Amino acid sequence: MLDAATDRSRTAALSSPVIEARDVSLTYASADGDVHALSNINLSIAAGEFVSFIGPSGCGKTTFLRAVADLEHATGGDLRVNGLTPHDARMQRAYGYVFQAAALFPWRNIEDNIMLPLEIMGLDEDERRERARRNLELVNLTGFERKFPWQLSGGMQQRASIARALSFDPALLLMDEPFGALDEIVRDHLNEQLLQLWNRTGKTVLFVTHSIQEAVFLSSRIIVMSPRPGRIIDDIACDLPRDRGLDIRETPEFIALAQRVRSGLRAGHAYDE
Repeated sequence: MLDAATDRSRTAALSSPVIEARDVSLTYASADGDVHALSNINLSIAAGEFVSFIGPSGCGKTTFLRAVADLEHATGGDLRVNGLTPHDARMQRAYGYVFQAAALFPWRNIEDNIMLPLEIMGLDEDERRERARRNLELVNLTGFERKFPWQLSGGMQQRASIARALSFDPALLLMDEPFGALDEIVRDHLNEQLLQLWNRTGKTVLFVTHSIQEAVFLSSRIIVMSPRPGRIIDDIACDLPRDRGLDIRETPEFIALAQRVRSGLRAGHAYDE
């Protein structure tokens, strides 16, 4: 359980917005005509929140995440990360990014993969190794430092990817459907570990998923999006206990939240027809 002092500090942190989107739209130009990926996204995310984005394929969930990361550029509205433009936030290393695939370099062992961002930052070797050690411990991979990615299971590779994203201690963690390719048993286990990691670090997490159960289990808040162009259909607060286990999925409260998400997804499709 979290102590009262931790609860108070996190409540205070929630007063400071990390992500602020005002009428954000994003349109791609293509040979077949413009593709409207996002339409008038208005959203404020506070420090310490775990916010999941859910919606049908192609609805702009990943596009919004990539816009936050300065990998895509909004064509309308205003998007701020810690009060900065996404470009300036990226230059300040404000976030860590976990992709759908682990994207580890096969010729580098796990420790070297985790230390790569730290090498780019110019940290000395002792500091790099100490940070790698701490983050391997955080994702329960102590003892696998010298293994290569191909020697690890898919779930372990994703944990290594998370450790790499955390290596320079960003306050914001962007996760683009990191467990989507894993089987249900491994996915459940990593969901539990990710929830524990969030409780231990207090980081702000933006998490893209197609799974209603995953969104409800992990999140303090769920953003339901419509088919393209992506709009926010519903913004759902998940007031389940922070120390929840997988058995919470059988409770009436969990089932009610899942049903609200499902209803929002259905309403979005109806609205678009």
